[in-house]
Amino acid sequence: MEKEKVTMANLFDLKSLGQPIIHGDLIFYIETQPNKDENAYHSHIYSIHKITKERRRWGDAGTSQSLLTISPNGKYLAYLGNNNKDKKMQIMLMPLDGGSAYAITDEKEGVSHYVWTRNSASLYYQTSVKNEEDSHEDTKQPHAIIINKLTYKQDGLGIFPQNLTYQIKKVDIASLAKQLLLEEKREIGVAYVSHDESYLLVSDQLDPNDEWNYGETVYYYDISSKEKRSLTTRIPKGNFSFAAMSEAEDYLLLSGNNFDYAFVSLSQVYGYDMETHQLVCLTENLDVEVSDALVADFQQNTSGVKIEWLNDSEFLFPVTKHGKIQLYKGDRTGKTELIFDQRLHLTDGKIDKSTNQLAVTFSTLTKTSELALLNLDTGQLDILYQPNKPFFKHHALVEPEMFWYKGADNWDIQGWYLPPLEEKNNHPAVLYIHGGPQVAYGESFFYEMQVMAAEGYGVIMLNPRGGNGYGQAFVASILGDYGNKDFDDLMLGTDYILEQHPEINKNAIYVMGGSYGGFMTNWVVSHTNRFKAAISQRSISNWISFYGTSDVGAFFVEFQLKRDLSDMVGLWNMSPLAYASQVKTPLFLMHSEQDLRCPLEQAQQFYIAMKKNGVETKLMTFPDSDHGLSRNGLPNLRLERSKAIFDWLATH
Repeated sequence: MEKEKVTMANLFDLKSLGQPIIHGDLIFYIETQPNKDENAYHSHIYSIHKITKERRRWGDAGTSQSLLTISPNGKYLAYLGNNNKDKKMQIMLMPLDGGSAYAITDEKEGVSHYVWTRNSASLYYQTSVKNEEDSHEDTKQPHAIIINKLTYKQDGLGIFPQNLTYQIKKVDIASLAKQLLLEEKREIGVAYVSHDESYLLVSDQLDPNDEWNYGETVYYYDISSKEKRSLTTRIPKGNFSFAAMSEAEDYLLLSGNNFDYAFVSLSQVYGYDMETHQLVCLTENLDVEVSDALVADFQQNTSGVKIEWLNDSEFLFPVTKHGKIQLYKGDRTGKTELIFDQRLHLTDGKIDKSTNQLAVTFSTLTKTSELALLNLDTGQLDILYQPNKPFFKHHALVEPEMFWYKGADNWDIQGWYLPPLEEKNNHPAVLYIHGGPQVAYGESFFYEMQVMAAEGYGVIMLNPRGGNGYGQAFVASILGDYGNKDFDDLMLGTDYILEQHPEINKNAIYVMGGSYGGFMTNWVVSHTNRFKAAISQRSISNWISFYGTSDVGAFFVEFQLKRDLSDMVGLWNMSPLAYASQVKTPLFLMHSEQDLRCPLEQAQQFYIAMKKNGVETKLMTFPDSDHGLSRNGLPNLRLERSKAIFDWLATH
């Protein structure tokens, strides 16, 4: 029987898995699926038995669950859930020996994170409260907002409420009594609670008194004295977060960087001695990014493989390299060893120290989302659950081709090519440029690319310089030099694919991309006429206005472009808008109305410039959407977006 092709509408038929944790013979995880009737993503908690593969659903019938944990004493499953009138995330507990889930918090603004105490009697959590003196009695009427902070908004959240106080609290499980421990006018987070509950490790701004000092770090907070001190004063700049505390509480692992290359400094594992207060980098012998920098559009509710202790001296950590997630073992002396290296994207993972197994969710170029057990001693990956296997018995996928080619300066550049599902001579192809630029395509399932291949298009996916997974020099090479050799890499990669695949119609090559990919699409059409048509999504066209309108504009422009508003000429010369008069390529601009990362005005400026210069163009905007529309936006709008893309390509 001939298989059907996949369409964007099939998103409603597919599930993604995340956040697995092991408890005895059970693995708990979260399953997420778009809901067509409610136009939203619904998630549910399940367990699967390691041996029998029996699945069981847990939870409280809420539509959103996250942050699964098992209490240290093994009695409770805890998570954040929204099964309440206000749909705010609250801490939920469910007895593992039977019984219904129940909420142990009722915070008006919800709970964003929590940490168990060693004795399982309490949880510490972070929340926020509105300041009564700043609140308006009549909330139905619009009110003016006074802004006095440099960072005052964030994509996906909007303008920060000006009347919030951020708090860290403790809740007792038996009595549900709550205790306020720490509060600030800025967002803070609880990362760790000491065994004796004498101190907390707290995330906060690197320098709360200097809003131009970018970054966050980890602070030691003495609960009794209320004294707080940074753990990273030896490295005055950078960005650090809590990773893991040793069982003896004598040594702490942090994830962070020294900011030598600003925004693009590779994340490393740092060790902090709790007695000597010495901070050292434990992975400086590796030229890799210690995190997941792969970009895709299918997985939901995942958080990546965490840095975790394997024993008293050794720890596990993930890195992004050559389009895949590798696993390394490190120790307190700085020794590192590669222990897992397969062509796949590990999207989540949690260790069971008793068996030295890692419960993982993962995807590949042709596998959407799967649950497995990874034996850290042998590297064997045992598949436990493939939620979408029945669907793909009747629907066809394309196997992408991975390749390397020579970019500018004879650098080795990696890429992938998806041929059309029905391969034929003289077919069209699309150069699809990723965002970031400090991310990377890789061995991960990218749903939109499969849909494009099903519609008859070849898809060219390249990782030009500036992306992650190829070392510090590679990712930093773009600093202050956008649109130069990264552009050359993309054009040389397109040339390479056309040489390798003569079946492609050289007169039917399109270019598209989003975010940095949108910037580069605008740059490409203003510097070459080789493409038949283009689609620019959530793009950047004018670095001068971007500096003041993006939620990260000032920092991004200064750190990435190495310029500020004192160099208007330099910023203008790096802006696609400056070359708008050179554009001849038909251009379709797509933008979310609530995008605060690359604000709508960026697309509007380029659209008007195209109109002024007589270029065939149109602008499509999406309400109730932010920068992440193509990955986790409203399902109906993701479908509208996809239809508009294929309509444009089909008519050009």
